[in-house]
Formats: sequence, C-alpha cells, structure tokens
Amino acid sequence: MSHFNPAFFKFFEQLAKNNNKEWFEKNRKTYETEVKEPFKKFVGIIQQGLKKDNPEFLMEPSKAIFRINRDIRFAKDKSPYKNHVGAFFSRSGTKDTRPGYYLHLGAKEIFLGGGMYDVDKERLEKIRQEIYYNNDPFKKILNEKGFKTLYGDVLGDRNKVLTPDYKEFAREQPVIANKQFYYMAKLKKEDVLNKDFDKTVLKYFKAAARFNDFMMQAISE
Repeated sequence: MSHFNPAFFKFFEQLAKNNNKEWFEKNRKTYETEVKEPFKKFVGIIQQGLKKDNPEFLMEPSKAIFRINRDIRFAKDKSPYKNHVGAFFSRSGTKDTRPGYYLHLGAKEIFLGGGMYDVDKERLEKIRQEIYYNNDPFKKILNEKGFKTLYGDVLGDRNKVLTPDYKEFAREQPVIANKQFYYMAKLKKEDVLNKDFDKTVLKYFKAAARFNDFMMQAISE
C-alpha cells in the first residue's frame, strides 16, 4: 500500500489557486487526512529507518516537520500557506544547522537532499580547513558512485574572494570556495505514490551519509 495517494497532490494544486485562509479552513479536513497525517506517519517511518546509523537523530516526527504557515511579516508575497510540506531529519529539529537530510513534497516541486545550508563564519572556516587538510578522502566521498549518481555535485553559494592559500587550492578543489554545502535530487510524483517510496528516500539519504559525516566531523573539531 502506498504512503500517499493522488489526493495529496490534488490538495496542493488547489491550494496554489486558492491560497487564502477562508479556502484553507473549508478544506482543513482534507488537509488533515490527506496531507498532514500521511506525511507525519511517513516522516516517522524515515526516522526509524535512519535510527540504526544515526542514533543521535531526533525521533519525533512533529519536531522534524516545518509548519505549513508562511512567515509573511517581511514578505512581498502575502500568501499565508506554503504549497508543499517539508521535513528536516536531524539531531534537534527544523532549526538545527548541523548536517541533516531534507524532504520536500509539493504539487510542483518534489525533491530531497541534505548537508549544511546555513553555515556561520566559525563553522565555515572549520569546514574549509577540513577540506584543505583532508582533500583526498573528501574527493573519494564526492566521487562515490551512489553520491555522484544520485546527486551529482555539492551545491551552494561561493565566495569570490578567498585567502591566497585557499584561492590556489580552489583550482584543485572548487568546493572549498562554498559558503553552503548541500546536495539535492529531484523526484517525480510517481516516486512518491509508489509503495516503496520510503526505500527510495532512505537509499538517497544513505548515499549522502559519508558526506554528512565529513561535515559533522569538521564542525565538531
């Protein structure tokens, strides 16, 4: 039996055309039964699947799931709701800035990934030092068949100006110029509706485990 059914995507398709509180309240029951509860259950399944190799990860689905309400205080777009659901699998929940995994399901955008998106100055320097002094094992991680096939490359904004040592080194390892270190892969509705979607998600996350471990090691030192 599939974890989600077509009504999951239909809700977001309709929400995109009726993104207002009145419509949402009229369709709250559909949201609860076709979106919120199935997604929460699915997040729990993935958390359990990650538990063996990530015993320090949070195992409470509700704390891993982002709210569907948008923060519109400083936004030009005043639409009150997101057109997707998302969850971050990590050590402490949605606000954790340490390495983790992300899942994003909506009518238009379906993807997963992970790594580190918000990196402060202190952690950025630690990561760069780790790459600089351990580039051979880092290159092996990036070139592993699973990671390379499923994700391709490490993404993120990059600094245009680097210190002389890093600038020279960047010719060999461009990732050292990154300010963010994340990876992403797009999926299809058919993947989500497949009964083995949980296995698919866990396969993708497992392929990036060594990358996350490298990042975690870097910021922990």
